[in-house]
Order: sequence, then C-alpha cells, then structure tokens
Amino acid sequence: MPPLSSGITLSQAGVTLAGKPVLQDLTARLTEARIGIIGRNGSGKTTLLRLIAGLIAPDKGMVRLDGFDPFADRKAALSALGILFQNPDHQILFPTVAEEIAFGLRQLGQTEAAAQAAALQMLARHGRSHWAKAATHTLSQGQRHYLCLMAVLAMAPSTILLDEPFAGLDLPSQMQLQRGFAALPQRLITITHDPAVVAGYDRILWLQDGRLHADGPPAQILPAFHAAMAAYGACDADTDISG
Repeated sequence: MPPLSSGITLSQAGVTLAGKPVLQDLTARLTEARIGIIGRNGSGKTTLLRLIAGLIAPDKGMVRLDGFDPFADRKAALSALGILFQNPDHQILFPTVAEEIAFGLRQLGQTEAAAQAAALQMLARHGRSHWAKAATHTLSQGQRHYLCLMAVLAMAPSTILLDEPFAGLDLPSQMQLQRGFAALPQRLITITHDPAVVAGYDRILWLQDGRLHADGPPAQILPAFHAAMAAYGACDADTDISG
C-alpha cells in the first residue's frame, strides 16, 4: 500500500445542485489518519464526500489531492482514493465475488489474469477464499459491504472514503467491519450522523446547512454536536411545510 497522501485541500469550495447551494465556502486541509464528518441529514455530508472523491466538480473554489484535481484526473483519483457507499448495491457490478474485486484492478491497467490472481489473494488474506465463485446477489448486506471493502483494498489507495458505513447492518456485521476498518493503515474519512462512530478519530468536521460549522478534535466538537442535536430533538422543528 502507498503511504498516506500528503493531504486533501479544500479552498472556498462550493457545490450547487438543481439551482440550490449544497456546499458553500469550504476551506480545510485534511491530513490526519482518521477524520470524521458529521451533521444532520441534508447538511451536505455525502455531497462533500463525492466532491473529495472527484465524482463531482466544485462550482466555486478548488479541491486538490496531493496537488492534483481528482475530478479532472480520474486515473490518479482511482489510484489514490477508494470509496465505500452507504448502499453496497450501488457499487457492486459483477455477478461473482472474484469478478467484482478484479474489476478495479483492470481499471488500473492490470491484465485479466493478474487481476484475477490478485482478487484471489485478497480473498485468501481475509479468510474468504470460499467466496470467490459465489454470486454477489446471494451475499448478506454485511457480506456485500465487506466485499466492497475488499474490492477497494485490492486497489491499494492511500485514502478511503466511507459513507455511513454501518447503515442497515446488524450488530455482528457492524463489529466485523469495525475490526476491519481499525486495522487499516489507510487514511479514513468517515461520513456519519452517529457521533459514536467517530469518537476515537483524530479530527471532526461538523457540517451544517452546507457550511463548515466547527472543526477540531472529538473532545471539543462532539459534546457541542450532541447538545445541538438534543435541542433539535426537543422541538417539532419539522412540522412546517414550505410552500
């Protein structure tokens, strides 16, 4: 695996979707090994993840990873960044497990034979060699999440972006994934609405209404976030219907 990248830089970055500002004036340099991004639903968390991954371009400002633009240079972005979406079914494309893992390696230029061999090695490393010929649609939700993780790891990125990685999983599946994530040497940037997921991280970004509301260590940010969410929960703030 390559060493951690030198960092992700956001400079006054903004994104507008369907005429509505979703992210505004985001400026930060992300260099830590474990970074959490929290906020209410609709705060712009997933859009920020897509922006960092280079899946969308900013309307304003700039995004850089190790000095390159991840939207403009997709080949470099594929090598440097992996992404796990909230729903693995939005990510899985192939009928068998080994084919799914090999696909990313083929995108990086490996031959079919080399990619298949690497896929089998990845499965063996994770104690799942017996999955190789399994149909992806027969896997449980947790197993599909783990398959997506192995497919990303096979590409050896230095940074992995996680979008609500435990959504919809039962407790054993969450624990298995948590152990897998904890052992990774890669930089993890985790999007979540659950502060407990990122309590042990190095740095927390709190998004609110598409802006960076707060940025700092968990001990500083998470108590304030808890208090704010408790205040929202104490009132019926969602009862009004906008015309």
